This record gives sequence, structure tokens and C-alpha cells, in this order.
Amino acid sequence: MGDYSKALEFYEKSRQIYEKALPPNHPELATSYSNIGGVYKNMGDYSKALEFYEKALKIDENALPPNHPSLATSYNNIGGVYDDMGDYSKALEFHEKSLKIKEKALPPNHPDLATSYNNI
Repeated sequence: MGDYSKALEFYEKSRQIYEKALPPNHPELATSYSNIGGVYKNMGDYSKALEFYEKALKIDENALPPNHPSLATSYNNIGGVYDDMGDYSKALEFHEKSLKIKEKALPPNHPDLATSYNNI
């Protein structure tokens, strides 16, 4: 709907609850950070988007196995921000990391692979 301030308000409430109730490396907290990053990306505030996407990535890297699809999503999200910023070499770096995980974790005809090829 484009009501970013309302989205941030509720995502922040969610994040605060997760930070109190869950350990600091819980994947659900990473999802919360990713959701907030997505709002900032949609607002065009790329530095804030990267800040939250990188928090999510750090949790995913510590909490999940190296070929987990959620880790690929984190790399993809960061790549998308760099793409929007016009930093195509950084975008490519993160989209390729995402693709490598998806190629190992998903069947060869999975639609997420097509998304990765498109992003690259």
C-alpha cells in the first residue's frame, strides 16, 4: 500500500518482541531484520536497508547451515540493494553467492533458480 511508516511501526514492534523473547542468533530475528530492510529498500533508503539486511545475514551465517535457502535469500536481498544503488559489481557478487547456495539446495527446475539467473 506504500504506507512505509506504518509498516516500519509494526515491524519494529515485532522486532522488539523477538529481541526480548529469542536468543540473539535466532533465525526469526533475522527475518524481522530482513522485513525492516525491505521497507527501507522500498523507500529508497539504501544505507538503512543494507544495515538491516546485513544484520539478518550475520544471524543467518551463524545460525544456519552454509547451504540453507534463507542464507541465499539474505545474499539476494543485499544484491538487490546494490543493484538499486547502481553498484553492479557488488550486486553481482551477492547474487552469485545466492545462486551457488540455491544450486546446491534446490532441484534444478526450481523457480528460485530462475530468479537468481534473472538477477545476475
